[in-house]
Amino acid sequence: MYIDIFTVKAVIYFKSEMIKILSMTGCGYARIRGEKHIVTAEIKSVNSRYLDFSCKMPRAYSRIEEKIKEFTGKYTTRGKIDVYLTVEAVPGAEDAFISIDEAYLLNYLACLGELKEKYGLKDDISVMTVAQNRDVFTSAKADDTADELWDRIEPSLKAAFGDFLTMKKTEGDRLAKDILSKTETIEEYVNQIEKLAPQVVKDYEEKLTARIEELLNGAEADKSRIIEEVAIFADRVAIDEELVRLKSHIKQFKDMIKENGDAPCGRKLDFLLQEINREINTTGSKCNSAEIAKIVVDAKSEAEKIREQVQNIE
Repeated sequence: MYIDIFTVKAVIYFKSEMIKILSMTGCGYARIRGEKHIVTAEIKSVNSRYLDFSCKMPRAYSRIEEKIKEFTGKYTTRGKIDVYLTVEAVPGAEDAFISIDEAYLLNYLACLGELKEKYGLKDDISVMTVAQNRDVFTSAKADDTADELWDRIEPSLKAAFGDFLTMKKTEGDRLAKDILSKTETIEEYVNQIEKLAPQVVKDYEEKLTARIEELLNGAEADKSRIIEEVAIFADRVAIDEELVRLKSHIKQFKDMIKENGDAPCGRKLDFLLQEINREINTTGSKCNSAEIAKIVVDAKSEAEKIREQVQNIE
C-alpha cells in the first residue's frame, strides 16, 4: 500500500502527543493508493457554535455517511466541518472496477433534456459533457457491503484527520500564546488599578476638606462630618471585591489554557471572559478617577481582543 509521506507525520503525532488548546480552524489531506482504489480525503473546518458536519462523496458511498460523521466526532466537537472524499480505480489493476450508475445517468440526462426544452438551450450534450459529472461513474459494486466500503476509505480518512489535528494543535498553540500574553496585560492593568484605588479616597478627602474650609472662610470645619462624608464616598467607590474576583477569574482563565489537557474548553473560556468583562465594567463604573478610567478602557480593549481569539477555540 502506498501512502503520501506528508500524511504519516500527523498520525504519529496524534498517537504520541498530548493535545492542549485546539483551534476550530484547520484542514487535512491524505491520498492513499491501495491495490484497486486510490482514495483521497480532504478535511476543512471553520468556526461554528456547534458541530456542523457535511460530507461530499461518491453517491455509492452515501450509505456510510453516518459512520463518517461518527468518526469525525472522535476528532472534533465544534466547528463547521466539510469532508470531501473521492475514490478512483487504480489504472491497470487486476479486477479494478468502474461502472456507470445507470439510474443516476438516466435521471441526469432527463434533467439535461428538460433544461434544453425549458430554456431553449443549444443541444450540445456529448459523451465528454456527460463524463464531466463524476457521479455518473462508480467504483463501488452493487454488492459491496457497508463494511467493505468503510474499510476502503478509512485509511485515508484517518490520515487526513491526523493532518487536520496537527494543524488545529499548531494553530491552538499560537492562539494560546497570544491569549496568555493579552491576559497578562490585563493582569498588569488590574495591579495598576489596585495601587491607584486608595489614592482616589485620599484625593476626595483633600478636595472636600479644602472646599469646606474655603466655604467656611477660615472657621473651623467639623472633622467628624468630613470623616463621615469620606466614609460614604469610600464605600461607594470601593472596588476591592471586584478586583478580588477579577484576579480569581484571570487565574482560572490562565490555568485553563495551560492545564487544559485534551478537553475542549472554548465555551468555558468564553464564559470566564464574560465574567472578566463584567468585573472590568463594574470597576470602571464605580471608580471616580480619570487615571483609573483610562486603564479600564485599555483593559476592556485587551479583553475584546481576547474575545475574538477565544471564538476560534474548540
